[in-house]
Amino acid sequence: MALLAVEAVEKRFDSLAAVDGVTFGVDEGEILAVVGPNGAGKSTLLKAIGGIDPPSAGSVTLAGGKIEGLAPHQIRRMGIAMVMQTPLTFGSMSTMENVVLGAMFGAGHGVVAARDATRRAEEALSFVGLLDRADEPVGNLNLHEQRFLGMANALAGRPRVLLIDEVMAGLNDTELAASIQIVRTARDTLGVTVIWVEHVMKAVMSLAERVIVLDFGKKLADGEPEVIMRNPDVIDAYLGEGHDA
Repeated sequence: MALLAVEAVEKRFDSLAAVDGVTFGVDEGEILAVVGPNGAGKSTLLKAIGGIDPPSAGSVTLAGGKIEGLAPHQIRRMGIAMVMQTPLTFGSMSTMENVVLGAMFGAGHGVVAARDATRRAEEALSFVGLLDRADEPVGNLNLHEQRFLGMANALAGRPRVLLIDEVMAGLNDTELAASIQIVRTARDTLGVTVIWVEHVMKAVMSLAERVIVLDFGKKLADGEPEVIMRNPDVIDAYLGEGHDA
């Protein structure tokens, strides 16, 4: 049985179906990339899973337990954390304080004690390479670093599933390589399952084990990256002729 199962999920805004009957499963420890053209419904799908924009129809289960219809904080408690493309931070707090909050209100029951939350926050900041910035205001971090902070916040909560929404957009080659390594290491050392929306095909091809392609809210293809990138329907809808994977 898949760790996370999405069954016929729809998300409608009035008459517009941003996500239209999408079904897939993700196995424990898998890195799944969700790709597609702008407006295909990728980010909306992640938000539906994470409870930010609950599904209009369909079901989402984690380890067999229903999660659709739950509030985002309840879903996070069950073990699903989301990292947004536009970082959500508390600007009046330090880098460390932001991640401590992520640790305190992560997966599991009850609030983690302050001492344990601080230890988890230190581990998460070290994991993403920001421990030396722990005492600085969040405003001192650039966009790339704030996205890493979002990753630390999520990982400090000890999630089973990590939803990542285009955090690699606009990064230079060095930043991109560091981001790829963080995601890979999170899976390999922490056992995190990853569902990852991405446009940077270089990153997708080097990291994803499986790719789902969305187009106009529907699932167009699902399979191994090398196979998906040769799919004529995917080339026509998303990649275009002469694409560079």
